[in-house]
Amino acid sequence: MAASDDPMGHTRPTTDLPVATCGESDRAEQAALYNRCFGSEEGERVLPWRYDASPHGQALSLLARTASGQAVSGYACSPRRILFRGEVGGTVGQTGDVMTDPEHRGQGVFSDLDRRAMSAAAERGWAFVFGLPNRQSAHIFVEHLGWESVGRIRPYTFVLHADAAARAERMKAGRLAAMATPWRAWRGNMRRGHLRNVAFDTLTSVALPRFDESLEPLMQAVAAQWPWMVERSADYLNWRFIDAPSGRFRAHGVFDTEGAMQAFVVIQLPGDGESVGHVVDLVARDSVAWAGAMEAALGHLDKLGASVARAHAIEGSDWEKRLGSAGFVGSKAEDYKIVIVHHLDESHALAAVARDPASWFFTDGDRDDELVH
Repeated sequence: MAASDDPMGHTRPTTDLPVATCGESDRAEQAALYNRCFGSEEGERVLPWRYDASPHGQALSLLARTASGQAVSGYACSPRRILFRGEVGGTVGQTGDVMTDPEHRGQGVFSDLDRRAMSAAAERGWAFVFGLPNRQSAHIFVEHLGWESVGRIRPYTFVLHADAAARAERMKAGRLAAMATPWRAWRGNMRRGHLRNVAFDTLTSVALPRFDESLEPLMQAVAAQWPWMVERSADYLNWRFIDAPSGRFRAHGVFDTEGAMQAFVVIQLPGDGESVGHVVDLVARDSVAWAGAMEAALGHLDKLGASVARAHAIEGSDWEKRLGSAGFVGSKAEDYKIVIVHHLDESHALAAVARDPASWFFTDGDRDDELVH
């Protein structure tokens, strides 16, 4: 979830600034506020894609304006269709851009927007809203705005090369972690050999320019195993990755000898001057296909010159366990974000699942931000 530093400030009585629900005609105004709050030039390119183009529906977005009409605070929630054991369980919201102009922070503007957004989300029939707030704003959601902290998500790193860039990345986990970089690289190479051996001679990975209907049998089989999974149709995956504004995602499919898709994986390429690539999504029918897909991801990032590969996982989740088995190592204990939920319908079938994020199928591809940082 994108958020400017301390976007809400401390709570005070709510203001009487007029608040409007936004549509496509408001995107330029929202983009200008986004650019001011985040020091960005990407708002005009990213927000229409994020708010209007998703096959799951248009985002709920609000703007608070001054009496003179200046936009000073914004809030967005995107709809996500959730599958429960392979069946459509309902639509929930995911918090997105959280932004208040620096000159208007600490005046209760954002707190008012949050309350209005939750009311509007309930009117849409969403079961709940979830998010991954940054460390500056997390406590305000939980302590002042009625959200519930239900889990934590942490970064995990795979060392591809024992070079200076990899050591610098591992230094974020501490001096001992940095010193162990050569061992981690050796260990990673051994794990990659194991991944290759598991899938050897039975599966083939192929670059996917776009997703198509060949995805459907795989998704039906995998979704049936999970009590929570964001619906991944071909249209959704093409929107989320292939057509994303940055152009930094690449997809690979893993196929058996009869040409049936057994897995797919999506990576995020390192940016200019960066040494970190990301494994952002991976769906596999079984452990053999999972091994083939992960090796395809690591191999592609290796060829691109990445020093490390990274992925984020909810603590206690199956994804976390699989990353560990593949040779990814966790960050230091204090390096995490919390998973928060705001319930709108406690009687909904998904309410109990919402409080157990370790049971979700959840990768970086399920986060609201386009790019993983």
